[in-house]
Amino acid sequence: MPETGYMAAAVAVCTAITWALRALPFAVLSRLRQSPLAAYLDTAMPAGIMVILAACTLRGADWGAASSAGPTAPALAVTVGLHLWLRNAVVSILAGTAACIALTALAP
Repeated sequence: MPETGYMAAAVAVCTAITWALRALPFAVLSRLRQSPLAAYLDTAMPAGIMVILAACTLRGADWGAASSAGPTAPALAVTVGLHLWLRNAVVSILAGTAACIALTALAP
């Protein structure tokens, strides 16, 4: 069994590293707020995230099987329709996900 001093030092090092890793984003964030890259990512990322989610969902769908294509196609329509109507990524992603889950649960 390690000595008490060794264990205390290990806990202190782990604590310091954890604190530093949690504080680092806040220290860097103040410099990034005026960055043109951050402004671009702020506008482009919601659409990018939706494209990634749609690609992952559609890649896994078996369009020949009604059990997979049945819930996926209407949920995709809900997501795209809401996003074009409201231009709110959060609402369209949540509604599309809820529609897909509900249709999957109701499918025979």
